[in-house]
Amino acid sequence: MLLAPMAGVTDIAFRTLCREAGADMAFTEMVSAKGLSFANEKTRHLLALAEGEDQVAVQLFGHEPEVMASQAAWIEQEMGDTLAYLDINMGCPARKIVSKGDGSALMKDPASAAAIVSAVKEAVACPVTVKFRRGWAEGDETAPAFARAMEAAGADAVAVHGRFAEQLYRGSADWDVIARVREAVSVPVVGNGDIRCGADAVAMAERTGCDAVMIARGAEGNPWIFADVQAALAGAEAPAAPTIDERIAMARRHARLLPRREGRNIVRMRKHAMWYLAGLPGAAAARGRINYCTTPEDFDTVFDDLLEIARSHAS
Repeated sequence: MLLAPMAGVTDIAFRTLCREAGADMAFTEMVSAKGLSFANEKTRHLLALAEGEDQVAVQLFGHEPEVMASQAAWIEQEMGDTLAYLDINMGCPARKIVSKGDGSALMKDPASAAAIVSAVKEAVACPVTVKFRRGWAEGDETAPAFARAMEAAGADAVAVHGRFAEQLYRGSADWDVIARVREAVSVPVVGNGDIRCGADAVAMAERTGCDAVMIARGAEGNPWIFADVQAALAGAEAPAAPTIDERIAMARRHARLLPRREGRNIVRMRKHAMWYLAGLPGAAAARGRINYCTTPEDFDTVFDDLLEIARSHAS
């Protein structure tokens, strides 16, 4: 059960909360091979481990085999045994990524994608995995054939998101393509897409035969999803949904963890706060205030007011 790599989300604070809730492994934010090659400190900072984090998976993106290989080797050298494995991003559909030939753009050129996997595999001793989508163009499923090509190039496992790149995040993820990839290759397959609760994870595992599930947006503002999934996979009773007090307490803790990496200016907490508070009484009205918060104390003021509103609604 994996926490997916998400730019601007899976930093040391969020990984800490998700691991505590039951994630078996967490990814760093996706890392630019080109940024690393320029010794960019902001990029290198993404590789920092959280307190108590013995191992982490790192997802690298880029399209130049030699750059990908050299930076993969550098990561392995720097991180040593704390590097669980290296994943190559061939699934991100963001315009700023694909416009440079990175991410899911590589699905349009399987030969180049395979060359990257081969180069990285030759450069490192740790496991190398590849994450990709159902295909590039909507309606043109290429994932099974693409998975076979990545396996032939040396990939130790593959992860499949059940949407086409052109879909972005519209519509529903097709889990059946994960099953077709599972049939196409002999390496482990990770299923990804639309896991919102423990029952979803069980359904995906049963329907696809995947070896692991990867959770992305379902964990945003909801690290408790991992406890729910762990219980469901074990056949145990689902834990109670977090109360309003617990949701706000988690948001407060998240805001306290962020300064360890971000310093006092924790503007990235704004989106997390929105996710934690979604649907709570007064949350919509507080959105404007949250957009001006920059410190833990700023967020505390908003959280205090929302907690008061929630308690007044309950009384």
